[in-house]
Amino acid sequence: MVDRSPFVVVANRLPVDEIPNDTPGGRVTGTGDQQRRWRRSPGGLVTALHPVLVEHHGTWIGWAGTPGDVAPEPFELDGINIHPVPLSEDDLERYYEGQSNATIWPLYHDNVEPPVFRRRWREAYRVVNRRYAEAAAAVAAPGATVWVQDYQLQLVPAMLRELRPDLKIGFFLHIPFPPIELFMQLPQRAEVLRGLLGADLVGFQQRLAAQNFLRLAKHLLGTPYHGNVIEYEGRQVKADAFPISIDVGEMERLADNPLVRERAKQIRAELGDPKTVILGVDRLDYTKGIEHRLKAFRELLAAGKLTVPESVMVQVATPSRERVEHYQALRIKVEREVGRINGDFGRVGVPAVHYLHQSYSRSELAALYCAADVMMVTPLRDGMNLVAKEYVAARLDHGGALVLSEFAGAAGEMRQAFLCNPHDLDAVKDALMRAVTVDQHEARRRIGVMQRHLRRHDVARWASDFLTELGATS
Repeated sequence: MVDRSPFVVVANRLPVDEIPNDTPGGRVTGTGDQQRRWRRSPGGLVTALHPVLVEHHGTWIGWAGTPGDVAPEPFELDGINIHPVPLSEDDLERYYEGQSNATIWPLYHDNVEPPVFRRRWREAYRVVNRRYAEAAAAVAAPGATVWVQDYQLQLVPAMLRELRPDLKIGFFLHIPFPPIELFMQLPQRAEVLRGLLGADLVGFQQRLAAQNFLRLAKHLLGTPYHGNVIEYEGRQVKADAFPISIDVGEMERLADNPLVRERAKQIRAELGDPKTVILGVDRLDYTKGIEHRLKAFRELLAAGKLTVPESVMVQVATPSRERVEHYQALRIKVEREVGRINGDFGRVGVPAVHYLHQSYSRSELAALYCAADVMMVTPLRDGMNLVAKEYVAARLDHGGALVLSEFAGAAGEMRQAFLCNPHDLDAVKDALMRAVTVDQHEARRRIGVMQRHLRRHDVARWASDFLTELGATS
């Protein structure tokens, strides 16, 4: 008998990581050869929702991270009911790497790379979304609140409403939502739109994305809307903006840790104690503008406006979706550009760009933030970009400067950053030079304003605002 929960979160991944059995701590499930050990994964979403899940004895539905036709048995961890859903190798290839990340992801990010459309991917997406919807229908208590997360599961709200019309259903899209002319390219367009309209509240990072959704519903399905409410099949569906944020307190505690502060000093020493450390921290993704950023840095070095070793760039590029062709090609291009810059401007033992294609712990990232004079966050398109917010929160010394793309959702909240159009190399170069040369008093003022905003609008506030609005829907 499945325990029913009054609050259910449905996401592609579970908020847990499987760890080796000889690792101390964690939650042990199964026996004998089937024994597995789990621990809670870090991340703002689980941090924000953990208190709500614990209070309501809630359930989180998602994939456990290991391919297979059978999911691990449900278990409890840190007061959260964990309900794994299986994903096979075929599911990962077609639903996740295919439809989700080679079709929907590039389309929703302004066609930065051409999306690939394949019928078998669409069918796999439909099958897997049905699996998640059925899992939610099975664990949700009568009249429960179910919150579905992100672009991988856009069909779930309608499927779930068909199975369980008694539920209160919310959906939040963590990435951008495209304008009509782009969305209309999607072969599955009406099905995806109807899927989202199964929710009572559809949340977006930015107001413009919510407006795109409202206009699309009218254009594609002829549904009338008033303000931000769509009339659909005798129900009201509300669409609104809820800009996501970070766990500000956690980042401030990390940045205030003596070990992290000492590591930041060590990082600068390892870089040769340059006058200016320029930092980029991104997933290796073609939407992040890493190539453009590197080219801007190279042109400033070539013009003599920046010099080595007085200025160095550190680019962390976390491995991402390495089996997807677009990502393989991007890695080659980025590494070629890094090699060119270091070949032209580096010296023996003194590279101009320190390129790190690896993942880092939260404490190491905090140390990098504290060590950097300038943070470059220059995506070509981004729903929000939490790295920008993490950098600002980490600067307890009120130092540092943030160069931020106008096309990141964070730009709408962080107007005191040095904003730029990442498609315009001259604009990127200008913003970077203004950040490098900014007066320290002005830099502290800018960072201080953004920090005060973040403390008032952290990830807990985001979750509370969404769930309060969902609770108020009729």
